Amino acid sequence: CDFNDTKLGLVQKVREHLQNLENSAFTSDRHRKRKLLENSSMNSKLLKVNGSTTALCATGLRNLGNTCFMNAILQSLSNIQQFCCYFKELPAVELRNGKTAGRRTYHTRSQGDNNVSLVEEFRKTLCALWQGSQTAFSPESLFYVVWKIMPNFRGYQQQDAHEFMRYLLDHLHLELQGGFNGVSRSVILQENSSLTASSKCCINGASTVVTAIFGGILQNEVNCLICGTESRKFDPFLDLSLDIPSQFRNKRTKNQENGPMCTLRDCLRSFTDLEELDETELYMCHKCKKKQKSTKKFWIQKLPKVLCLHLKRFHWTAYLRNKVDTYVEFPLRGLDMKCYLLEPENSGPESCLYDLAAVVVHHGSGVGSGHYTAYAAHEGRWFHFNDSTVTLTDEETVVKAKAYILFYVERQAKSGSDKL
Repeated sequence: CDFNDTKLGLVQKVREHLQNLENSAFTSDRHRKRKLLENSSMNSKLLKVNGSTTALCATGLRNLGNTCFMNAILQSLSNIQQFCCYFKELPAVELRNGKTAGRRTYHTRSQGDNNVSLVEEFRKTLCALWQGSQTAFSPESLFYVVWKIMPNFRGYQQQDAHEFMRYLLDHLHLELQGGFNGVSRSVILQENSSLTASSKCCINGASTVVTAIFGGILQNEVNCLICGTESRKFDPFLDLSLDIPSQFRNKRTKNQENGPMCTLRDCLRSFTDLEELDETELYMCHKCKKKQKSTKKFWIQKLPKVLCLHLKRFHWTAYLRNKVDTYVEFPLRGLDMKCYLLEPENSGPESCLYDLAAVVVHHGSGVGSGHYTAYAAHEGRWFHFNDSTVTLTDEETVVKAKAYILFYVERQAKSGSDKL
């Protein structure tokens, strides 16, 4: 009994400590914001660019407790114009209870209120960015909905930004299919003529803006090494996860002299090259009627409008999940994907060229620790998004980043001939 009392007392002390920390964080944040507002007008958001003064209208996202993984993804997606504009132009959804989640209500993890909308809170967050009316926006209501519908992300521990992006896109896709107030938002998509072309890639049902923008199709080709039987299947994808080839994994910095530099092309080639499957991945050959040694090769059957490339920096050893800290060289413009296509002859001269829109970077040594930031291009200028802080940066800084997730947008018009 005494032990239980002591245990309860310790739990209460921890709760009080966490509450005090949270209150002090919010208080200091409010004080900092008030001081910023008092000491500066629009002049605080003016920058010198090429000798002329311009307004910095970017808005940061407050960290709610190790939520940099979410902020980096949200800022990246907000700078993919076609995707972002679709959500910003959606009509506001009036929830049945007439109100959205209040300040800090995500702490309660209330199970009673199921009337939440990820699409609506995502829309409101995107609308709050790039308005120039505030230096930082607090995505509390969105985080509350994330807690409600994505249990993996409850709590305040550091999470994997790539895993969050996949969950976010999947849930947006599912919710858009369901619709609100009796109107399916996949119908709204079909009415948007700019997105109907080449939006055949469907993941879990009808096409939505998620699959129309990020959706591509892979051909997975497996050959039995015993009888030569070939098996093909087509797999839809929203992003491609690329290994950093093992020969580059000990290379830690861009300026190291020993050995060749790893490039994004090396990672893409490693992904698409013919590979012999090992003993743990034996292929069930229907002709041989048993598991046999085989080879595997990926081709891209359909490229997406936005090509999302995830570099697999975290891998398991016997007991630990280690980070591959290798610098991977990537192009800002003219990533040419034609040589990875199944039928390159059917593609136009510009349709396989991609330009970088955003890049997510993980700083630190482990997936459960460290910090996420993002670089993104907006109206021809590059910005660095570090939670509440947004700074103007340059291309030289961006290309030196140790990329974790890269977002490339399909080139629409001829603008040079730079290629990877």
